Amino acid sequence: MHKLLIPLISTTLFYALYYLISAVKFDVQILPQSVSYDYALQLVIAYLVFALSKKASVFVVIHGLMMGLLYIGNAVKISFFGGPIMPDDVYALHSLLLILEGWRFFAVAIPLAAIISLLLFNFTMRRWNAYLASLLLISLAITVVFKPSAVVEPMDSYFGNSVWDQRSNYIWRGATLYSLLEAARFFAAVDIPPDADSVQTATESLVAPIPPLEKVGIPKEFNPRNVHIVLLESFWDPNELKKARFNQNPLSPEFRQMWKSAGNSHALTPVFGGFTANSEFEVLCGFPVIKDNVKFERQLLNDVPCLPNLLADKGYRTIVSHPNVPVFWNRTNSYKRIGFQTYWSIKDFQLDDMNDEFLSDSSLYRQVTEKISGSLETKQPVLDYIVTYFGHWNYPLNESRPNQISTRSEVEEVKSYANTAYYKSRELMAFINDMRKRDPDGIIVVFGDHLPFLGENFAGYVDSNVLSTNKSDFSANMLKFYVSTPMIIIDGKRGPIKIGSLPLYQVPKLVLDLLNFDEPSIMDYTVSLPGLQVRPLPGLHFNVATTGAVDTCKEPPSSEDCRRIAHWLESVNIVSNDLFIGRQFARPKRLPERVPPSITAQLAPAIN
Repeated sequence: MHKLLIPLISTTLFYALYYLISAVKFDVQILPQSVSYDYALQLVIAYLVFALSKKASVFVVIHGLMMGLLYIGNAVKISFFGGPIMPDDVYALHSLLLILEGWRFFAVAIPLAAIISLLLFNFTMRRWNAYLASLLLISLAITVVFKPSAVVEPMDSYFGNSVWDQRSNYIWRGATLYSLLEAARFFAAVDIPPDADSVQTATESLVAPIPPLEKVGIPKEFNPRNVHIVLLESFWDPNELKKARFNQNPLSPEFRQMWKSAGNSHALTPVFGGFTANSEFEVLCGFPVIKDNVKFERQLLNDVPCLPNLLADKGYRTIVSHPNVPVFWNRTNSYKRIGFQTYWSIKDFQLDDMNDEFLSDSSLYRQVTEKISGSLETKQPVLDYIVTYFGHWNYPLNESRPNQISTRSEVEEVKSYANTAYYKSRELMAFINDMRKRDPDGIIVVFGDHLPFLGENFAGYVDSNVLSTNKSDFSANMLKFYVSTPMIIIDGKRGPIKIGSLPLYQVPKLVLDLLNFDEPSIMDYTVSLPGLQVRPLPGLHFNVATTGAVDTCKEPPSSEDCRRIAHWLESVNIVSNDLFIGRQFARPKRLPERVPPSITAQLAPAIN
C-alpha cells in the first residue's frame, strides 16, 4: 500500500466509526448533506498532519485520538448540555479536570496527554511537504486570529448562524468546519474595554428611561442586618416531572409550605446543568451573563463594587464558603475582586459526612454556622454566602442517606436526583429554621443555581414533555422552564416575600433595598425597563410579563418590546465590559440625575 493512501484510509475508517458511535450512542447526527465537505476538510487536515509526521503508524494513532476528541467529544457535550464544544471550553478545561474523579479524570486526561505527547514525538521537518504543511497551517492560524471575519462572514452567509442553537450549527456544518468557524468567531467577537464616550452614552440610556422617585416622609436609614445567601447546587423541584410518578413528593413538606408562602417564586438563571459560576456572578454583581462563557474565568479582571464590596464598605464581615478546591472557576481571584474578605474552601472544612467527593449540606451548614457564630453573637453584620457542593451530578448518596424515592422513569438520573433533592430540601430547612432562631432579623436568600442534568439529550425532561430533545424546538414556556429554579427570600421577621420569577442579576439590588441602601451602585444600571422582566441568554432573551406570559426575542428582534430590550442589553453589555474588564468610567461616584426605583417598589404588589 502506498504511504499517501494512509490519511485517506484513516480518515474514512475513523469518520465512519465515530459517526456511528455519535449517532447510535448519543443521538447526534451530522446532516447527510454536510458529511461530504466535513469529510473533505478532515481529509485535508489529515494530510497536513501526515506531512509533519515521522512515522505513519504513530500518525494513525494521533489521527484517531484527534478525530475521537472532535466527534465523540462534541457528541458527549451535546448530549449533556445541549450544545457542542466551544472555544471558551478550553478555559473551562482546567476546572473540569479538577472536578473529575477516578476513571472520568483519566478518560479526559489521557487522550489529551497522548495527543500532545505523540504530536511532539512524531513531529518532523525533514521533507519539503512538511514545510508546505507548516506554511498552510500557520497561514490558517494567522487568518483565524487576526482576520477572523474572512472566515466567519462567508461561512455565515452560506450556512447561517444561531447563537442560541449551537447544536443545529454543529449538525449543519460538521465537527471540523464547526470547530474552525467557532474558533474564528471567538477572536472576531472578543470583548474589548469600551471608551469613555461609549460608556457615557450607555449609562445615560440606562438611567434616562427610569422615572424619578418622589421622596415621601423621612428616608429610612441603612439597616445593617445580616445577609445569608445560599446557592443550592442543581436544586430544583423533581415533581415537575409528572410522568415520573414518584412514590412521594421528593421535596420536604416544610420546604413546600415555605415556598408556597413565598408565592412559589423562581429564580431565572443564566445556565442549564452546569457553569455555576455564572449564577454566582449574577447574584453577587447584579449584571446579566449574556454570552456563552464563564465570567469568573476571563471577564472579571478588576476590583468591582459588587454586593460583597458594597457591604464590606458598610462594616460587614464578608465570607464565602464552598467545600471545593479554591481555584475552581477561578474563584480565588474572583471572590477577592468582588469584595469577599474570607474564602473558606475544602481545606477549611472537616470532611466528616461525604457523599463520594461531595460534603453533605448538613455538615456544611453546621460548620459555617459554627464559624460565624462569634460575629452573630457580637452583632457584627455579616454577608454569609454559601455555595453547596452536594447535589452535583452524578448525585451520589452515602449509607446514612438510603433511597426514599422510587419512580417509573427509566432514566437513571431521575431516581438518583429525586433522592438527592429529598435530602437537600430537608437539610436546607434544618439550616433555615436554625438560622431564623439565631438571627431572626437576618435576610436569607436560597435558590437553585441551575436545573439538574437528567440524562442525555434532556431525556428525563423529554419523558414528561416539559422540554424537547433539541433546543431549537423549545416553546416559549419551555424556554422559561429551562432556566427556572426554586427561590425563597426571607425578610427577617416579615418572613418570605413574593417575588414571582426574578432574574438572578436583580437579586443583589433587592437585597440592598431590604437593607435600605440608597446610595448609587452598579446595580442601578440593570433595573428592568418598566413593565419588562428580562432574562438574557446567549443568542436570545425573553420577557416575563406580570401575567406570567413569556415573550421570546430571538435574533434579529422583531417586536417593539424586543427591540427596546435589545437596545437595553447593548447598553448593559457596554457598561459591564467597562466595569469588569475596562477602565471603570461607569463606576458610580455620585447620585444619578434620576434615581432608579427600588426592586421592592417594583415588586410591591407581590410583596404586599
